[in-house]
Amino acid sequence: MAKLKIKTGDTVRVTAGEHKGAEGKVTKVFIEKNRAIVEGVNMVSKHEKPSATNPQGGIKEKEAALHVSNLSLIDKNGKNTRVGYESKDGKNVRFAKTTKEVI
Repeated sequence: MAKLKIKTGDTVRVTAGEHKGAEGKVTKVFIEKNRAIVEGVNMVSKHEKPSATNPQGGIKEKEAALHVSNLSLIDKNGKNTRVGYESKDGKNVRFAKTTKEVI
């Protein structure tokens, strides 16, 4: 399985595609598909059948997954950054390559 540098809770910016420039927080990551769901980005309409929990049914807006290659992590200064790994006190930690700060 591939290791992704984007994790749940990270603030990211979309770097390519229809939603280029949009920012949001990662809510879910699908490691096996190399995709992530970003809050408020890539909204799609889904039809829902009426059910006991939703007796009205109807059309709902929800986020669709984006490929992680189209996402870039944002550092504390609000700039795009790449992610590096280093060992600190016997643990591997992620750090922003622009500011050298641990994420």
